[in-house]
Amino acid sequence: MTLTCHLHALCAHVPERVVTNDDLAALVDTNDQWIVERTGIRRRRQLAETENASDLALAAARRTLAEAALAPRELTHVLAATCTPDYISPSIACILAGALDAGPVMALDFSAACTGFIYGLSLGRAFLAQAPESRILFVCAEALTRRLNWRDRSTCVLFGDAATACVLDSKGGEGSATVEDVLCQSDGVQRDLIVVGGGTACRYAVGDPVDEQFFISMRGRDTYKHAVRQMVQVCETVLSRNGLAMEDIALFVPHQANMRIIEAVGSRLGIDGERVFVNVAEYGNTSSASIPLALAEARAAGRIRPGDRVLVTAFGAGLTWGAALLRF
Repeated sequence: MTLTCHLHALCAHVPERVVTNDDLAALVDTNDQWIVERTGIRRRRQLAETENASDLALAAARRTLAEAALAPRELTHVLAATCTPDYISPSIACILAGALDAGPVMALDFSAACTGFIYGLSLGRAFLAQAPESRILFVCAEALTRRLNWRDRSTCVLFGDAATACVLDSKGGEGSATVEDVLCQSDGVQRDLIVVGGGTACRYAVGDPVDEQFFISMRGRDTYKHAVRQMVQVCETVLSRNGLAMEDIALFVPHQANMRIIEAVGSRLGIDGERVFVNVAEYGNTSSASIPLALAEARAAGRIRPGDRVLVTAFGAGLTWGAALLRF
């Protein structure tokens, strides 16, 4: 028997605070035109001082459980994709399970950076293959603005904060999406292209000042080349092994990193712009939350209809990349 993974009740939550390009121009040598021309980003969201990534995840999770008509105690797993957790330990997943009073569920974080949503779909399929009765709360939660060097205009203009949540199970139902295929890959040789600091490689004693290694660093030009190449190849592989062409895809939802990458990937795949969903101008790069945030907005806007096949793809630090084929 072939087990199918279904995605239900996808919801998103973003912080109230909006940070515009003009706001950033007051902090670093940049301006709205420079940012828009290079990235397509106009605004992004930033956590309040009193918020953490787990707070965003909790808001998204509560909406998802309400939409799914699912009680926290009915969950079997809480899975969290994040590269900006509240702490190294405990995990966001454990914090979230406790806040929801979910009971003794399996709870864990994992990090695939911006590819987190796709990696999470693969993990969810594996959990369901092991235990088909599982009900998995899957969240993607990022507090990237907590890891930005606001003096580095090459990175501080790119990122924003957001969280999403959904339920993965094997039962399906009205309004769900079937995960028809997932492919996840990586290349650790390229690990230095994008780095989010703050781990134990950053050696600090009490009283030491935080230095640049604590924050996000990126080699933009090399990252662009690898991102475009790998996302195109993984999409072509997923389509080929399912006997599909881009003409069979109703909507293409790439990782919302910047417009140059989105346009380059779309062009090489030969998909017209009307079938590409983009919201990077409003949120910037929200890492693992990027694709599910875009999917939630695409559905709300009527861009995804029952029966549509949607192709998603992402790349992230690691380097990691992947693609997934969804049928709504």
